[in-house]
Amino acid sequence: MTRQGDMPDVSLRLLEIFAGMMRCATTVETAEFLGISQPAVSAGLRQLETQLGISLFERAGRRLSPTMEARDLFEEIRPLFGILRSFSTRARDMRSGRIGRLRVMSTPPLGYSLGPKALRAFHAARPDVTVSYDVRRLENVLDAVQTGLADIGLVLNEEKLETVNSELLGRSHMVVLMPESDPLASEDSVTAKMLSGRSIVGIDQASQLGRLVARGFDVGGESYRCGIEVRYCQTAAALVAEGMGVTVVDPFSAEPYLGRGLVARPFSPACEVRALILTRKGVPHSGLLLNFMEELRRQLAASDSGRGGLTKQEIR
Repeated sequence: MTRQGDMPDVSLRLLEIFAGMMRCATTVETAEFLGISQPAVSAGLRQLETQLGISLFERAGRRLSPTMEARDLFEEIRPLFGILRSFSTRARDMRSGRIGRLRVMSTPPLGYSLGPKALRAFHAARPDVTVSYDVRRLENVLDAVQTGLADIGLVLNEEKLETVNSELLGRSHMVVLMPESDPLASEDSVTAKMLSGRSIVGIDQASQLGRLVARGFDVGGESYRCGIEVRYCQTAAALVAEGMGVTVVDPFSAEPYLGRGLVARPFSPACEVRALILTRKGVPHSGLLLNFMEELRRQLAASDSGRGGLTKQEIR
């Protein structure tokens, strides 16, 4: 049997510094993230390495690069911080007498379109409910839902998810967003070949939506050649609104620009994306969460009607 004295005496504070360093690039960024001094971060990391007897970071220029051992340990303790933050948040809500709290995190396409509409209606009917709302990248949303930092995640995703529960909210297809004066605006749909030689604002193929569009061009017999490449569909739509070409984006990102000098036409071959609701495995849905999910469905139905059916929904 292992004696208690044989185990390293690691405090939660040291683990918090370690986790912060794994999420940031430098000790300065970690200090700002944790609200402590940079020397305190450095001292904490040295103390943790001494107690564990292993090296956690290697210096690469001005940055500290985590070792393989650090990555393995981080995967072990990451759920702990989600649990602790969830516990602290709920305790604070109880102490302040709040009736309830809903924590929502979304990727940009839904976070800047459907999410705010649903939140406005939801909160108008429940003014005493406290809502935390944030828009992040897909991996951040998955991590937040998995560890309990978010009650619900909203994403556009086509790949299988193993770490969270996913519920289909609706199906949509990528569209070509272009100026109303564009000759292709008169077409019922726009093919990859029609876009050959055009100035295209493309989506980074490191993202799922970027890879989806690239596959669509490949199926359509064309290369996905982009004069400008961006990370987010919202950025692409904004650049098209400034007269910088055309783009293939999801209909949620295109919607704010419709009727404001831009039009959207279905992209062919069809590139389907799914709007998903993500929740934590093994945790029952609260009444607040169920109400917000229902509001999302209502708002999606209303938005789809306004878009003229660009989104095919499967309401449950």
